[in-house]
Amino acid sequence: MVAFSKFAAIVALASTTSAHTIFQKLWVNGVDQGQDVGIRVPTYNGPITDVTSNDIICNGGINPYKTPLPSTIINVPSGATLTMEWHHGGSGPDPSDASDPVDPSHKGPIMVYLAKVDNALTTTVTGLKWFKIYEDGLDVATNTWAVDKFIARKGLVDFKIPTCIPPGNYLLRGELIALHGASSYPGAQFYMECAQINIVGGGSDSPPTVSFPGAYSGSDPGVLVNIYYPPLSTYVIPGPRPYTCGGGSNPTTATARTSTTTSRTTTTSSRTTTTTTTTSSRTTTTTSTSASRTTTTSSRTTTTSSGTGTGSALYGQCGGIGWIGPTTCASGKCVSVNDYYWQCQP
Repeated sequence: MVAFSKFAAIVALASTTSAHTIFQKLWVNGVDQGQDVGIRVPTYNGPITDVTSNDIICNGGINPYKTPLPSTIINVPSGATLTMEWHHGGSGPDPSDASDPVDPSHKGPIMVYLAKVDNALTTTVTGLKWFKIYEDGLDVATNTWAVDKFIARKGLVDFKIPTCIPPGNYLLRGELIALHGASSYPGAQFYMECAQINIVGGGSDSPPTVSFPGAYSGSDPGVLVNIYYPPLSTYVIPGPRPYTCGGGSNPTTATARTSTTTSRTTTTSSRTTTTTTTTSSRTTTTTSTSASRTTTTSSRTTTTSSGTGTGSALYGQCGGIGWIGPTTCASGKCVSVNDYYWQCQP
């Protein structure tokens, strides 16, 4: 059984090599700050799976940063609407890439944290204190994940900077968690990068904080979870709830863009049309999370398909318990990653 588990982990890792993502651009009130500007972007788009590793803070360990590290600190007005932009490859959007911004199988939540620092250019990220300002998880009524909306918006996620937090330098930590393999631990895939920002103006609140590592446990119900079967009736996003000013909501604002053409050294793109988005309210019910787990031993088979031009796209889902979509591959073969997730591979 141990040998089988190790083999399954290896297969799962190999099967998702080409389905990762990187936070690599930040927009401030509709203004594109430029590719890689002010963001500690790694050279590889792979995930972190160990919640006890320092790599879960800002990445950059097993996925080394591009060098030199960015020297830009992005100025952000208090209350500004920021937009994270993520892509599968490390050089911006690629319309020819079916896994850009991330493969549709990588369903899960998206979050944003801030940590107050003396200097946003600091190379030391251990020991920082973080508070969450944004999260989006699962809409159970429509079975829509944050990642589904993220894909529909071509890798864009909007959120607001709270007006009540103090001015100064911060590290902004954007995080996406892919849960397609999270029925065992380590299985959830954590993608995160940190941006260097300076908040101009603001208030004097002192939000409660958490530490990374430490904010998540491998047994958290939002980390150890089977998202396929039976259908989820609720999903608890890992970590604390977002900090809000005066106990109110912190709505997001989706903003339309007229251009996404930028250079690495200049800020050239702007958005000129603003649309009002839906303000979503969340009711969080705190419950005890004592959960039982049943381990089922099952046989596993690999189905080979010659690729007939129909069926799931390469690296798309093609089978598993509860799966009702295509069970053949347009190219490659359908390989079992776990009992609930089979994937088309070359």
